[in-house]
Amino acid sequence: MSLTQKIKKKPKEYAPILPKRREWPVVQLSRNQKTFIEEVILRSISRIREEAPTREALIDVLETTLYRERLRIRQNPWAVDPDDEEAFWKKVKSRLVDISAHQFTQQQQEQEVQSILQDIVSRYTREIASRFRHSYYRFARRVVTFGFSRLLNASRVKGFRSLFSTQYSLRDKIHIVGETEHLRTLAQRGTIVMVPTHFSNLDSILIGWVIHTLGLPPFIYGAGLNLFNIGIFAYFMNSLGAYKVDRRKKNKIYVETLKAYSCEALQWGIHSLFFPGGTRSRSGRIEDKLKLGLLGTAMEAQRIHYQQSERTGEPAEKIFVVPVVLNYHFVLEAPSLIRDHLEIEGQERYYVESDEYSTSYKIIKFLIKFFTKGSDISVSFGRGMDLLGNPVDEEGRSLDKRGHLISMQEYFCSGEKVTRDTQREEEYTRMLGEAILKSFYQYNRVFSSHLVAFVAFEMLRNAYPLLDIYNFLRLPEEDQIIPYPQFKAVCHAVREEIFRLCQLGKVQMAPHLEMDLDEVIDHGINNVGMYHSKRPLLKNKEGDIITMDLNTLFYYHNRLEGYHLARIILLKTEKLSEPYA
Repeated sequence: MSLTQKIKKKPKEYAPILPKRREWPVVQLSRNQKTFIEEVILRSISRIREEAPTREALIDVLETTLYRERLRIRQNPWAVDPDDEEAFWKKVKSRLVDISAHQFTQQQQEQEVQSILQDIVSRYTREIASRFRHSYYRFARRVVTFGFSRLLNASRVKGFRSLFSTQYSLRDKIHIVGETEHLRTLAQRGTIVMVPTHFSNLDSILIGWVIHTLGLPPFIYGAGLNLFNIGIFAYFMNSLGAYKVDRRKKNKIYVETLKAYSCEALQWGIHSLFFPGGTRSRSGRIEDKLKLGLLGTAMEAQRIHYQQSERTGEPAEKIFVVPVVLNYHFVLEAPSLIRDHLEIEGQERYYVESDEYSTSYKIIKFLIKFFTKGSDISVSFGRGMDLLGNPVDEEGRSLDKRGHLISMQEYFCSGEKVTRDTQREEEYTRMLGEAILKSFYQYNRVFSSHLVAFVAFEMLRNAYPLLDIYNFLRLPEEDQIIPYPQFKAVCHAVREEIFRLCQLGKVQMAPHLEMDLDEVIDHGINNVGMYHSKRPLLKNKEGDIITMDLNTLFYYHNRLEGYHLARIILLKTEKLSEPYA
């Protein structure tokens, strides 16, 4: 019996913290969606007019938006785009031309540009808005649980009875670890902003299932509009509370509308999920740079809560941030993601979303293969923090580094009064981003696949130190061989360092990493990139380590970047008497 089997326990069952669906904040939003949308529109217009207070400045914003939107429609249309896209922006152009032709008085011009802004913001808000329905949510939840469980049992229970077997549940496949009780407690003390790492298009559905499994009410979250091109994703994300984020739209009006939507939702007490990396990690690394825009809306919402508390005398609602690290043995999109990363490395540029898995058929095909393999997923929850990155106790009170209570509200004050200070809030948001990044590395859970991919790539890389990364990735197949004895010796050294880091609380690790080292290596090789047609790592007939796809091996290697493990490999390989390549 393996160590994993010995320590395996029955997954804990979580009771709902709000058993009555009418008490769910997202249901309250759904029932009052008209009011909510009107408030978002007003907030968005207010934000834009602050930055463009004059008629001339606003016309510049409108003309820039028009130019970018017409360019988007022509160069990068999607099937999910509304049918009247071109007609709407053609009308906006006509109205702006009329203003430029001075057919109105100055007062009429002001009214007209305000009306155009209102129409654009209204359109954006209704496009972004979540379509949550409780009946759809319940059905989607049951379909996900039933369908995936059937696939899982079909892979492990033989014969016709596998269709009806309940021997294995999704909890056997998807391991939920970390500070789950702390999360449940905080969800009853205030509003949660959950911030996961982002590696796959499957993340949204996975997190939605985990939220329900933990007994939490549904969260809202931003999902890329491109995913709504895919029928199966569109249904489930609409059902699970997703609002739409169109990353093609970089104009100020859209960005401010998106921020206003998030801020208003948090003020309504709606638990929210942000992917702070902004998009999937194309390198395979844990995010090392965060998009702080939506995190800034949480900061704004918290300050508004404190301002309302000053006026009413009621305790201020508190917003908590909970980091989450998703761990996969393999990522469906890895080959195309690492290709994108290598193309754009070292520069920021516009890119078109890859559509390599753009049909429901391809997604279903992948899910069947995934759940009929032995590979697992873990979802690791970090300790909750306040919006300055301070840890919070079970009551949701903020603590400093020494564990002493501190007042969050004081950080939003000038003198004794809560005030708005954009520069101050931007600095707080930057501090929060740094705390989240630190938590990602701390709560990352090392898998056997991460270990073997990292060791293999680094050993090959060390053998050719004079080659730059691009020339190295074109290394001939006959030079991509690592003798197994040397590979095992280096894996042992790196695993020992991971054990040490784990004891220091700087990383987590999966229980299977404690198996016999040969078992760990086989487990990692069998799981890493198991779906890909070109396996990133495998053994040849002599038992040595080879790769069929160095690019994809690079992607999986990158998961352990940031822990200074490369120096361990370099030191160990220098001590080995025989060359390994």
